[in-house]
Amino acid sequence: MTDFWFTEMHAEDAKFSIHVTEHLYSEKSPYQQIDLYDSKTFGRFLTLDGFMMLTEKDEFIYHDMITHVPMAVHPDIKHVLIIGGGDGGTAREVLRYPTIEHVDLVEIDERVVRLCQEYLPQTACKLDADPRLHLYFEDGLLFSKKAKDQSYDLILVDSTDPIGPGEGLFTYDFYQNCKRILSEDGILINQHESPYYKGDAYEMRRSHSKIKATFPIAEVYQFHMPTYPSGHWLFGFASKKYDPIKDLQAERWNAFGLYTHYYNTNLHKGAFMLPTYVKEGLENA
Repeated sequence: MTDFWFTEMHAEDAKFSIHVTEHLYSEKSPYQQIDLYDSKTFGRFLTLDGFMMLTEKDEFIYHDMITHVPMAVHPDIKHVLIIGGGDGGTAREVLRYPTIEHVDLVEIDERVVRLCQEYLPQTACKLDADPRLHLYFEDGLLFSKKAKDQSYDLILVDSTDPIGPGEGLFTYDFYQNCKRILSEDGILINQHESPYYKGDAYEMRRSHSKIKATFPIAEVYQFHMPTYPSGHWLFGFASKKYDPIKDLQAERWNAFGLYTHYYNTNLHKGAFMLPTYVKEGLENA
């Protein structure tokens, strides 16, 4: 048996590797290289252009934190836009709320969705199973441009890094469109990169500067993602109205009765308490 390892470079002189028990699938789509692997420790995992997207073992962390933080601040959310998120994990968590009426999921690469349905049903289980969910296979930036004003209460930008298909989701133009199509009490959550390695920290600052210039409230919160570079990862929280800590409605969120393996309303407050080096990096954005 060949000793096969998946390796992702986290910096020029630092890399992360997982021993692969089986290379399940490989395809070059019109947008990116898609690979699915199996492993003993992390289970099945998905990579795009050689970058780790998710593993069966730790995906719950990312999907808990992108979804439940805004829902605990604004429990009356009914209309949701997910941009990216082709693996289905974010949609799975959103659709756990009986109060959600309509979800649009916009993924540029249909092959990601179809392959995750085949190989990663853990995350993709709701993509064809809930009538509230509507799939669109198109560019998220263009979708946001043509969407009607104040169409959504929540926008979740579940994107790849700002290279390749995800690049347009880190622009002023995109954030301005998000502001326009959000309701007056709407919330934007975006994948905000990592503060640790130089390249990731640069993208963190660049994204934050644009969001701060667009929304009156722009905060950042953190979570621990073992298979992402450094394990220290961020989401951005932007709103026209809500402060993510002052406006936390813990009792109402807990009344939903949802079991979450990572998120809880005590953790919610702590997630916004950032280390000094991260705060300084964001202040200098």
